[in-house]
Amino acid sequence: MGLDRKSVKVLRNVVWAVTIISLLVACSTNEEGTANAEKEKIKLSYAFFAPDSTFPAVQMKKWSEELEKRTDGQVEVELFFGGSLLEANNMFEGVANGTADIGLTATTYEPGRFPLLEISDLPSGYPNSEVASQVVNDLIEEYPPEALSDFKIITSFATEPSYIQSVDPISNMKDLSGKQLRISGALTPVMKKLGAAPVGMSQAEVPEALQTGVIEGNISSREVLKDFKLAETAKYVTDYPLTITSFVAVMNKETWEGLPDDVKKVIDELNGEMSIFTGKYLDEHVKEAMEWSKETENLEVISLSQEEELKWEETLKEIQGDVVEKVDSKGLPGSEYRDRLYELVEKYSE
Repeated sequence: MGLDRKSVKVLRNVVWAVTIISLLVACSTNEEGTANAEKEKIKLSYAFFAPDSTFPAVQMKKWSEELEKRTDGQVEVELFFGGSLLEANNMFEGVANGTADIGLTATTYEPGRFPLLEISDLPSGYPNSEVASQVVNDLIEEYPPEALSDFKIITSFATEPSYIQSVDPISNMKDLSGKQLRISGALTPVMKKLGAAPVGMSQAEVPEALQTGVIEGNISSREVLKDFKLAETAKYVTDYPLTITSFVAVMNKETWEGLPDDVKKVIDELNGEMSIFTGKYLDEHVKEAMEWSKETENLEVISLSQEEELKWEETLKEIQGDVVEKVDSKGLPGSEYRDRLYELVEKYSE
């Protein structure tokens, strides 16, 4: 049966409408595809020397998640923990030569390379990691380390003050005398002055060294009692805050320069945010670690007498003064840095 003129006209209009809609959809799809093509996927590798259960590794995971989310999935980060890509002793070198795009390590593992940071790593009245992290992050921004001039600093943070974690109880300098205790770089002059025999090694080596008797204790922030199961061997913690350990994450300069401006903006925004996040996380985790160690491994906290505490305080003041004087003699702003350090500690402790 044939169609009348009116029906033919209606049919023709329907065909034209469908055709136009199809063309619009095709154009829209093409534009979207072009936009996606312009935003090519970016893959970054991020290396760390310790296991993924440690607090710096938690920071790495949070950082990568936020970066991926805030760039709508444009950036993907592959994380390498436990020295699987780079170790503590070759982290900076490995990032510089492109083995990893980003590396995270402790500056205190390389004594002499970061003279100003050695001042802030010493006992300075930090109440916790949250304060220490923000202080260190600000100081690194205000006094950029010369040793990191060829890198892009991604973020920085610090531990809580370190504590002696020992196989036998330590309550005075006599107990410390000759004790083989694992330390990070900043603790070397401190522990020597207090009479101990400091042993330098990375945190990852500590569990085996404790179990085999190579060392008689570890000095670091207390989350490692649970994270590295050190409380299984080190049954005592001396309740006296010592140095902090500063961490810095750096990116290969060429990798940084090759990133789009919008991605760089996100990374810069995350710098200070991650410092605060990491400090808060660690402080909570330390509480959990101490509770676990006491309940599971019968950890005992040893207090110093008031007289002994005064001795330790006098000794530590002398050490920081000596370090500042040494830094000043090299033409660096050691005294200025120390004054700013205490200003920031007071600011973030309020």
